[in-house]
Amino acid sequence: MVAELSAGRASADRVSPQRSGGVGEPRRVGYLYVLPALAVYVLFLLFPLLHSGWLSLFDWDGLSVGTFTGLDNYRRLFAEEGAAAAFGHVGVLILFFAVLPVVIGLVLATAMYRVKVRGLPFFRTALFLPQVVAMVVVAVAWQRIFAPDGVLNQVLGTPGRAWLGDSGTALLAVGIVGTWVQTGLAMVLFLGGIGKIPAELFDAARLDGAGPAGEFRAVILPALRGEIGVALTLTVIAALRTFDLVYMMTPLGGPGGSTTVPAYEIYQRAFHSGQVGSAAAIGVAITLLAFAVTYLITWIAGRERT
Repeated sequence: MVAELSAGRASADRVSPQRSGGVGEPRRVGYLYVLPALAVYVLFLLFPLLHSGWLSLFDWDGLSVGTFTGLDNYRRLFAEEGAAAAFGHVGVLILFFAVLPVVIGLVLATAMYRVKVRGLPFFRTALFLPQVVAMVVVAVAWQRIFAPDGVLNQVLGTPGRAWLGDSGTALLAVGIVGTWVQTGLAMVLFLGGIGKIPAELFDAARLDGAGPAGEFRAVILPALRGEIGVALTLTVIAALRTFDLVYMMTPLGGPGGSTTVPAYEIYQRAFHSGQVGSAAAIGVAITLLAFAVTYLITWIAGRERT
């Protein structure tokens, strides 16, 4: 028996160099599995982004030969009233698309956790439904609600009021739709996060005499920092790239350009005004802004955890 074990150990020692020599092969083969996804990423995301950055350095109408202008397109963004207004409008939409949905989603998720209502999956699905409905369908439906003869005016008793045709309320109407769409996403994220909180934390808070508000502040809110960061990131990006709601609900950027946003400015300049270089500059600017906001949210969420 000892001889057999010694022979087996000797044979294993002879094989081990070959095995050790082949350790690197699975890692190299693994890169081949990643290569198709990486190629798609480079071809359809990274290359168009870099190409847009290159086009933003030219004065080009999309047809004739462009003229290299360097950073002039970016300098004009800060001087042009239309572009500055578009970025200001998207700042307002961040309030409706991100801040309000996160606050409302926290309230709804906490209420659904504390109050054991019947048919909870139905309510959760109903609130999340706007996320899976095409945004064009959402825009058309809410356009009818905000119409002069729509449901909203009938409920408020203000027949004939054009919410989408008034420069003072058009952007507010678009923002309300954004809040309605994004609240379900935030609520589902928070419900999943609350479900992972150990029950012992709630018991300890109750033993310390914490009420519903104290329990929310001491247990739920700290535990949901990661989910809040994810929700803010997704909703802020949704606000920054808003186009379909504005295009469908308020054609031509609303009355007096009251609902123009960067994505709509890109469309107008690239396909209607022949300012492809300027449109590319706005696209690069909104991309950099999205990266900066995402990094800031991630940094704050990670800092709060530590």
